[in-house]
Amino acid sequence: MTTKKTIAIDMDGVLANNMQHYLDYHFNETGERISAADIQGLPEISFLPDPNAVRRHLQQPGFFRTLPINPDAQEVVRDLNERFHVFIVSAAMEFPWSLNEKYEWLAEHFSFLNWRQFVFCGDKSIIKADYLIDDHVKNLQTFEGEPLIFSCFHNINESGYERMADWKAVEQYFSGK
Repeated sequence: MTTKKTIAIDMDGVLANNMQHYLDYHFNETGERISAADIQGLPEISFLPDPNAVRRHLQQPGFFRTLPINPDAQEVVRDLNERFHVFIVSAAMEFPWSLNEKYEWLAEHFSFLNWRQFVFCGDKSIIKADYLIDDHVKNLQTFEGEPLIFSCFHNINESGYERMADWKAVEQYFSGK
């Protein structure tokens, strides 16, 4: 009898396309369009012309609830959930309303997951799993299992981790496991 392995999956930047959301918020606030190509490799917290804009957007009620979903995320996570123990792990303590908004977002877009599969924390170093899919190196560095970096504009120049370009790459990576 084999035991299912566990996959921990980040929400922002992995399941949800926060990059596009930042760009949309910036456009709505300033009327200025910035393309995804323009921000590749820039730090997530300060890539906009106004270095306080990202933090301001993150503090707006509704920001997390209206995040666009990354292509193929639902289908691939649904498949993984049938073969692995899947947990969505998200840092949700810094912005008080994000906890509820993230829960509602996950319940809407990943209704096939049970609420027990949602882990909201302040520090992901406590997470124990076989795999962690995350877009932030700081979370991967402390992870004791197999860290997988999910491509996002701010981590494009990072190396040293198995890179998942998108959800089709995640599907391919786990196809033989």
